[in-house]
Amino acid sequence: MALFTEIEQHVAALRALLGDDVESAELGAVMSQLAGDELMDAVTSAATLVRSLERISVVGAGITARRSTRDDGHGGFAQARGHRTPAALVQDLTGISRAEAQRQVRLGLSVLEAGLSDAGDSASPIDEQPADVRAATRTPWHAPLSAAMMRGLISSTQQDAIQRGLGAPPDDTEDNHAAWSAAAEQLIADAAERTVEELRIQARAIRDQLDPDGAARRFAERYERRCFRTWIDADGRECGRIEFEDEGAAWMRAIRDAALRPRRGGPRFVDASETERADDLSADTRTNDQLSYDLLIDLLRAGSLAESETVFGTRQAGVRLVQVHEAGTGAPVSAHTEDDGMPLPFGAVEQRVCDTGTVQITVDPTGNPLNVGREHRLFTPTQRVALSMRDGGCRWRGCDRPASYCEAHHIDEWNAQQGRTDIDRGILLCRYHHGQLHHGGWSITREHKGDFVLHPPGAEPPVPLRPRAARVAAWAGIDPPPQRFRPPPAA
Repeated sequence: MALFTEIEQHVAALRALLGDDVESAELGAVMSQLAGDELMDAVTSAATLVRSLERISVVGAGITARRSTRDDGHGGFAQARGHRTPAALVQDLTGISRAEAQRQVRLGLSVLEAGLSDAGDSASPIDEQPADVRAATRTPWHAPLSAAMMRGLISSTQQDAIQRGLGAPPDDTEDNHAAWSAAAEQLIADAAERTVEELRIQARAIRDQLDPDGAARRFAERYERRCFRTWIDADGRECGRIEFEDEGAAWMRAIRDAALRPRRGGPRFVDASETERADDLSADTRTNDQLSYDLLIDLLRAGSLAESETVFGTRQAGVRLVQVHEAGTGAPVSAHTEDDGMPLPFGAVEQRVCDTGTVQITVDPTGNPLNVGREHRLFTPTQRVALSMRDGGCRWRGCDRPASYCEAHHIDEWNAQQGRTDIDRGILLCRYHHGQLHHGGWSITREHKGDFVLHPPGAEPPVPLRPRAARVAAWAGIDPPPQRFRPPPAA
């Protein structure tokens, strides 16, 4: 659809909902009178309209940067108007933050780069040209992202999260170009169901799977940057700052979540003593930040002699690593933290094995583990690990709750449908969405090992519950297949 045709359609939709002559000061009163569906339509039209107009700003920022290079000197487009950088000019014109202006410039340049794919003339087909010529004339790997943003399939914020999360391929080979483009397309398809924050996490996880050497280097760089420092501010308050490396961050999250999970929406299926403690925690007047601080101080005081129940209650904190092995061969494929699925180099896994051990599971190419049938009413701890690795957290569309905050749901009722406690018939849902499913008239179905499908109440169309893109990539979802973290060489 043409840009201004799209803009006019959404303006017309808003006029029909809000009136032709509504004043800004009257907007709150007018929108308060809208019915639920009308309010949703108004917000959706406004958001789509903003996206349409933002494309003009993004492309304009990119052209501004193209005309304001160092070679242009003081005669550059931005410099001639009294600004040192293109982003500074964009910020002055729009009133947005410096970081947002830099983002628009960055995306604008990407859009322009993607639009130059037909530059250059050659009489021979591109497949017959030398490799360096093919590399210079093909579209950049991130072209699908720019195209999706310009068509309104994703927002500029989503494009930036995916593009920066994936990063550039380490080598501009055709295989890398194809793999990164395929990853970008998978994340575009995932964007409608994920928050921007989770898209960024998923993109980084896929990047580490595609670039194992770079992942190991980035892991080491983050480890070298680890730091903890304190200072006294002007008011005499002792302040502190921590920059975590990967394992330390996962450990700290596990400690915090073990203590605060009941308050932040953890699973309900616990014993009576933990239920009582959860009620006490919910009634506590301290903020979550204050509780986190007090927890950290308690840990420092208790040290290595503390019993787990003294600090955490009935559930001890810990970081569980899961090693995935290929069905048939038993060869190690990858290693991840259970809760957020972040891949780890095999060297870090070996160190953790010496300390706390790992959980090993075997999966097929689509990430489906083994089943245990109907003998158990509840999913076993091993099955929960397998569900965590397959689902990565709550599978409800748009939910980013991690696996440790989720409950395992039988899509076939145990009694009414003689449901089996199999991995294939189970799915992870956070406590809120699990309750929504049982009490709100929703249902989930699955044909064999296909996608899970969420069925809303009433006549609303069903919603496919797509797996997280990083989990798809971890099994077999990117063609050409991604490289894995490489296991250590045999002794």
